[in-house]
Amino acid sequence: MQNNNLNISVIGLGYVGLPLALELAKKFKVQAYDININRIKELRRGKDKNNETKPNNIKKIKKRINFTHEDKDLSQSNFYIITVPTPITKKNIPDLTYLKKATKMIGKILKKNDIVVYESTTYPGCTEEVCIPILEKYSKMKVINDFSCGYSPERINPGDTKNTLTKIDKIISSTDARSLKKIEYVYQSILRAKVIKVQTIKIAEGAKIIENTQRDLNIALINELMMLFNKLEINFDSVLKAANTKWNFLNFKPGLVGGHCIGVDPYYLAYKSKLIGFNPKITLSGRKINDYMPKYLVSLFIKRLKKNYNLIKRKKKVLIMGLTFKENVKDIRNSKSFEVVNLLIKKGFNVECYDKNVIADEIKNFKKIILIRKLKRKYYDGVFILVPHKHIKDIGINKISKLIKKEGTIVDFKNIFGNSSYKL
Repeated sequence: MQNNNLNISVIGLGYVGLPLALELAKKFKVQAYDININRIKELRRGKDKNNETKPNNIKKIKKRINFTHEDKDLSQSNFYIITVPTPITKKNIPDLTYLKKATKMIGKILKKNDIVVYESTTYPGCTEEVCIPILEKYSKMKVINDFSCGYSPERINPGDTKNTLTKIDKIISSTDARSLKKIEYVYQSILRAKVIKVQTIKIAEGAKIIENTQRDLNIALINELMMLFNKLEINFDSVLKAANTKWNFLNFKPGLVGGHCIGVDPYYLAYKSKLIGFNPKITLSGRKINDYMPKYLVSLFIKRLKKNYNLIKRKKKVLIMGLTFKENVKDIRNSKSFEVVNLLIKKGFNVECYDKNVIADEIKNFKKIILIRKLKRKYYDGVFILVPHKHIKDIGINKISKLIKKEGTIVDFKNIFGNSSYKL
């Protein structure tokens, strides 16, 4: 199989698509497509606002990759990889808008013997029940007979510099054995890790979605236990530390579960479950606990503030430190920190937010969010450290303690400074 016979298009250049397109461009000719024109202009200049890659990495392979927002540029490809977002609606049901649009676009230009691979997270059956019919409709061809379709779940962990794309084992699946060999060849060409073939597309879809559902449930359990031990007035950090001395204890920590995967994927699984008449009780109970966490944290934070003085008599000033969905990333998608901010504002607090990783333009739709770049000494009644970014850790607790008034309160939710007096 020759590299020069393959012309690959990657559709969607976010946290998943861009690293993939750059790695593929080292071996193949690549069309890197995104509907966001500003994103394409930025990448053509060698910049990535998500910081998933360095400018030099883009410049090194510039001749082998074409960043484009033009559908026509994809027409010469014969291998398509779709990595568009698959979010949920306000009612927590799958929003397949981006997936369907990308599929329709590819369907219109699909040719005999082309291969389409999906990496976007979906529920088991989505590729065959939703995507393939769209490809067939717009291409006027039939899967297996005329073109092939595969599914290979993405496993990118934003901000993780250790478990990067080339080091993560890759699951692959396809509608037929012939195309599965080609899919294996493409991915194995760029990976140092293993390529794992599974029997069906549904198995690959299922594997991805339970990876994140399992993590969501484990965090939910720890969050619930934290609530219990707080009521018992027992130091939960000490309990976790003691429990973690057993070799097979899973070292999960309390947290706000956001982002594009963990807080979303269980709803995809629950949606599919309900379609077939099965009510997933544990999956949704975990979601209920994790979705409740912002409200719980705000109630504890206010309780701590009221211990020091009566805040009702005057304007209350609070600083939230950390807005992204996890530490050391720029991604704000489904970040629960925004819910904490909005709840505090509804309670009458004057809230400012500090997060160097957040791009101001990305939160312009959040009208009530006040993002500051310079911290104010002896200004705040309370400081709530939500996300353990390195740049927040580097400030140090001594400097942070100088931001509050004499009676002020600091709460370090993730205990990044290891001081029990700042814990909830």
